[in-house]
Amino acid sequence: MYAFRGHTVLEFRGEIDILAAVEIVPHLDRETDRPGARVVIDLRPVEFFDCSGLRLLYRARARVLERGGQLLVVCTHPLTLRVFRVTGLSRLLPPHPSVDAALARSGAASGSL
Repeated sequence: MYAFRGHTVLEFRGEIDILAAVEIVPHLDRETDRPGARVVIDLRPVEFFDCSGLRLLYRARARVLERGGQLLVVCTHPLTLRVFRVTGLSRLLPPHPSVDAALARSGAASGSL
């Protein structure tokens, strides 16, 4: 986790499955609990992403939006991008190829209402 251009960037690594989700939830909840939180989730180092990862992202998005914030996602892994497309998550949280690209769009509707 690090701060970058007014956003908190959370970089997930390895496998995002049910076991990892249990460890991630407290950290994600802490960052998405702040009013007006501006969070970027970077999935580029993720090698495996299942429905537990989807639940994490949907939950994070809901929490951020309830508090007037913004959630952006960075992802380049072809299989994870496919999961985003098949589930429709890419319409709610369009994946960006880099943190810079995500922040360039931060004024747009990515992850916000």
